[in-house]
Amino acid sequence: MKEITVFIGYDAREDIAYKVCAYSIERHASMPVKTVPIKLTDMRAQGLYTRATEERNGSLWDCISEAPMSTEFAISRFLVPHLSKTEWAVFCDCDFLWRGDIAELAQLADPEKALQCVQHNHQPPEKVKMDGRAQLLYARKNWSSMMLWNCKHPSNAKLTVDMVNSVPGRDLHRFCWLEDNEIGALPPTWNWLEGHSDPAIDPKVVHYTRGGPWFDNWKHVAYAQEWLDEADMVRHADLPDHMVSA
Repeated sequence: MKEITVFIGYDAREDIAYKVCAYSIERHASMPVKTVPIKLTDMRAQGLYTRATEERNGSLWDCISEAPMSTEFAISRFLVPHLSKTEWAVFCDCDFLWRGDIAELAQLADPEKALQCVQHNHQPPEKVKMDGRAQLLYARKNWSSMMLWNCKHPSNAKLTVDMVNSVPGRDLHRFCWLEDNEIGALPPTWNWLEGHSDPAIDPKVVHYTRGGPWFDNWKHVAYAQEWLDEADMVRHADLPDHMVSA
C-alpha cells in the first residue's frame, strides 16, 4: 500500500478533538497519509447526504432511524467508499488519540475482506455520554467507530449513496450490505475503548467513547494527559489547511 486516506468524523461541538485526532495521525505516520474531515454541511452541499434530520431537545434526530444522532457524522461515515480516491481508506471518529503509526495498521489490510474493524462486545452501562448525549445500544456497537475500508472490494459496491440515505442507521452500523465472512477483525489495540477495553493493553489508538478531556467533566479519563499534551502541540503548531475547520 503506497498511500492511505483517513476520513475523520467532524462535529462542530468537538473541533479541537478533530484537530488532535488528525494531528496525532500525521505526526506518527511513516507512510504517506492524508486526513480529511467528513462534515455534514459539505456532504449535503455535494448532494451525497439527503437524509431528513430535525433538531429535538438540543440534539440532531435522524427521521429514518427514528433515533437521536450523538454526532453529526453518525451516518455520513458510510460514504467513505464514495469519497476515497485511494484503494484503502480508514474512517475514525474524532474522539481518537493516535499513539501508533498508521503504517502498522496498513500492514494488516486483508484484500479478501471488504472492511476490517475491532469487533467489540460493547454494552456500556451509562445512559449518557460526552456532553449529555444519549448512549444508544445497537448491534456491533463501536465496530464502525474505526474501519479499515477496502474501497474497491466488489461487495462495497452494494453500499450505494441511495442506501446510505435510506436505510436505518442501526442497519448500516451492523454492516448490513456485507456477509459476516467479509468483515475482518483487527486487534483491540487499534480501537481501545476508554472505560471498557482491557487496561493491560498498550493501545495504538485511544477512543474516548464516553467523553474526552476536551469536556470539563471527562478530564479524569485514562490517557487524558497525553491528549492534553497533544492538544497543546496543536495550539502551537502551524496547521495545514485541511486541519483548520471551515
